[in-house]
Amino acid sequence: MDGWQANMILDDGGDLTHWVYKKYPNVFKKIRGIVEESVTGVHRLYQLSKAGKLCVPAMNVNDSVTKQKFDNLYCCRESILDGLKRTTDVMFGGKQVVVCGYGEVGKGCCAALKALGAIVYITEIDPICALQACMDGFRVVKLNEVIRQVDVVITCTGNKNVVTREHLDRMKNSCIVCNMGHSNTEIDVTSLRTPELTWERVRSQVDHVIWPDGKRVVLLAEGRLLNLSCSTVPTFVLSITATTQALALIELYNAPEGRYKQDVYLLPKKMDEYVASLHLPSFDAHLTELTDDQAKYLGLNKNGPFKPNYYRY
Repeated sequence: MDGWQANMILDDGGDLTHWVYKKYPNVFKKIRGIVEESVTGVHRLYQLSKAGKLCVPAMNVNDSVTKQKFDNLYCCRESILDGLKRTTDVMFGGKQVVVCGYGEVGKGCCAALKALGAIVYITEIDPICALQACMDGFRVVKLNEVIRQVDVVITCTGNKNVVTREHLDRMKNSCIVCNMGHSNTEIDVTSLRTPELTWERVRSQVDHVIWPDGKRVVLLAEGRLLNLSCSTVPTFVLSITATTQALALIELYNAPEGRYKQDVYLLPKKMDEYVASLHLPSFDAHLTELTDDQAKYLGLNKNGPFKPNYYRY
């Protein structure tokens, strides 16, 4: 459209923001804000902010409750099974699975796999997440300790080179490898494109990587996101996330000058609660209302927000 110019950025993974920043920095003269919904994208925004290179306000939607608890946890709890079933028809009962990362995505994956009878191991760098995994009944290990015995490897970290060529070399025959984290960096797929290894495409999004001794590793979606490549995403969860993003865009665009500086902000708690309230009618849910006396006792407004920003749901 002639004369059209963007005034907001809605991003996932920080790729668009990074591209505009590198290729078309002048566009930021018209941009009033950035809304980012992923762990990796938020990390990149904080890096820009720390370096003093973030030139517009940014809203961290990923850490809003309605994104973390519904998209990251409940959605991944369903899509991990959907993606694995569609691509491999694997039966989960008794299978040994290692999940790398016990954030909200990892928690959702583990809950689903455990419910179907899988034996689940966790790898973690964060002692708090590791302790949560232990209390949830999972064994926390280093990847090297279980890589020879597991049937499935799932990455959920947002990091790079979590599964290296050394790990891949040590995997058992027919081990399934997939990524639920970010991009295609978590699994070192590049190291598999060497002359001594043969790639065999057995169906859409499913490759067998064959070693000289005949061992096969089943690689899904070439290491890209399984839930976006090999499964569908429940529309109800998408509605929650999209509503959160839309409200964040509206908030940044309509905010009076000076409210938001060139930094990264969390979605206001009141908006999180509003997103949740919009979706409660789908369950015919009825909220209890505080009396004036109860609201005064708790020190709350009767209409919310009902929790302080530091509250952990």
